[in-house]
Amino acid sequence: MDIRYVCSEDERRTDAVLAAVAERAAQQGIALAGTVQPVDPDVPPEKCHIVLALLPDGERRDISYPLQPGHEGCRLNPGALEEAVVVVQRRLPGAQALVVNKFGKQEAAGRGLVHAIGEACARGIPVLIGVSPALLDAFLDFADGRAERLPAEEAPIFDWLRTGCAASAA
Repeated sequence: MDIRYVCSEDERRTDAVLAAVAERAAQQGIALAGTVQPVDPDVPPEKCHIVLALLPDGERRDISYPLQPGHEGCRLNPGALEEAVVVVQRRLPGAQALVVNKFGKQEAAGRGLVHAIGEACARGIPVLIGVSPALLDAFLDFADGRAERLPAEEAPIFDWLRTGCAASAA
């Protein structure tokens, strides 16, 4: 089982790095399954507006509820997330690696992409996960000592991914 994670105080940095790594992997013919959260550095983040790009094709899925003006709080749409999870799990058999943009509250509760992570591990497929600092302890409990941290930098993450994919194919 090969799990690596990225955890940065700046979650947009984690999102941007994972998206860049996924794009580079696609350009080099590495077959990925999973999710990334695209970041446009010129657009300020909207609180809890969550759009995922499903790998490998980048299909966009909005997984958040629209909130009325003046309302606050997280607006994750668990049903939309589960629909995205179904797509990810269907694509996993042909993948060389799984990328999960965020180990979030759903995953900490045993939902979301947890089963895809477990399936990838069972198949010997390397797994790369973005982790929110607020949920780092929950993630480390989930990983049970089997995950290693990578810096939030494209080059070392991509090097690990390329090496991990080559090793899993051997």
